[in-house]
Amino acid sequence: MLSLGRRRPRNAGAFAYYTARRHNARVRFGAIILPDGRWSDGGWRWQRAEELGFDHAWTYDHLAWRSLRDSPWMSAIPVLTAAALTTSRVRLGPLVSSANFRHPVPFAKELMTLDDISGGRLVIGIGAGGEGWDATMLGHDPWPSRERSERFAEFVELTDLLLSQPASSYTGSFYAADDARNIPGCIQTPRAPFAIAATGPRGMRLAAQFGQMWVTTGDRAGIQGVAPRDGAKIVREQMNLLDDACIEMGRDPSSVARMIVTGLRLDPGTASAESFRDAIGCYEEVGVTDYSIHWPRNEPPYAGDVAVFEEVFSRK
Repeated sequence: MLSLGRRRPRNAGAFAYYTARRHNARVRFGAIILPDGRWSDGGWRWQRAEELGFDHAWTYDHLAWRSLRDSPWMSAIPVLTAAALTTSRVRLGPLVSSANFRHPVPFAKELMTLDDISGGRLVIGIGAGGEGWDATMLGHDPWPSRERSERFAEFVELTDLLLSQPASSYTGSFYAADDARNIPGCIQTPRAPFAIAATGPRGMRLAAQFGQMWVTTGDRAGIQGVAPRDGAKIVREQMNLLDDACIEMGRDPSSVARMIVTGLRLDPGTASAESFRDAIGCYEEVGVTDYSIHWPRNEPPYAGDVAVFEEVFSRK
């Protein structure tokens, strides 16, 4: 097995788009579009996100999700493939994929293909996963927290290896690869960038070692709807841990972009154009480089009016 402790962080210069820009640069914006229906009904949202000027667009990667378990729900990678074929500029990715129902070898093949189809616009969101439907639909009990953390580390490490070279072999405690081929490889080199969701020490070290972007939804144990000023304090404390992990790894902390995902725990501030600008300012002040908001749905979760959403965003 390859050791996380011995591997050096990648050269952040290879992922220049995701290098955190601390001075004289605007915050980038992401649209999160749930895979909550047929493409013929909702595919237009991806094109519209590009037209509105979003820098990146994401979709959830789950077998089923919370209150929408018995509602229409599509697979992330085919949805992203369709989005890639109907857009030309916006970056695309799952937010986030996990080891709960995926193995790195076939997943890396899908990612390599998606990066090719999108013309090198793929961003790979990766997280540890949780104890929801994804953890049980394959017929096993949810993994204990420690095992989930250990699987997360191996999942990230092996996916990095598979996407960075044409042939890979690996033996871990949970995952293995036997001379696995990924040819011709990603268009982006040395591979498509990783956006790693993390809050705990081990996850932060993974983000520092393998990530081009770090992702947070705020305090996982906290209340929902945290106001931007309070949310910014929480995120800043988390980023301090990320900075420490980067320094421990011998990496410049500013080479890791920092994205917040609003709507789950952090109030997106989209009640008005003024509140949205204030929210962006709060997070930009503490070092957030990327700000993601959910595309409004007709009903909860994330219910809202698309016309109001577009007006607020266009006046940011």
